[in-house]
Amino acid sequence: QVQLVESGGGLVQPGGSLRLSCVASGSIFRLNVMAWYRQVPGKERELVASIARGGNANYLDSVMGRFTISRDNAKNTVYLQKNSLKPEDTAIYYCNTSPFINALWGQGTQVTVSS
Repeated sequence: QVQLVESGGGLVQPGGSLRLSCVASGSIFRLNVMAWYRQVPGKERELVASIARGGNANYLDSVMGRFTISRDNAKNTVYLQKNSLKPEDTAIYYCNTSPFINALWGQGTQVTVSS
């Protein structure tokens, strides 16, 4: 069964850091651009960052220079290193392919930035 499992969220103070991880089924990971999305209640899910198999990455303007997406193709894992976190980064973070596949949405991992 194809699935994505996110982890690494938590409560962090403004200015702090977190690293999110997402382990993906090999069949999906090898062929696709992988991405992190986030959603705040009442708002649409937005694409935060994406990375191609060769490492080419793209970012949402508001996270540029603070977040870094990376992937370990041998471990079928994609990471999101989040530095200089702001309260507006509070959301549930999900990984998926880009473009996303609806059937792959998992539980996500909650990130809360608050003092």
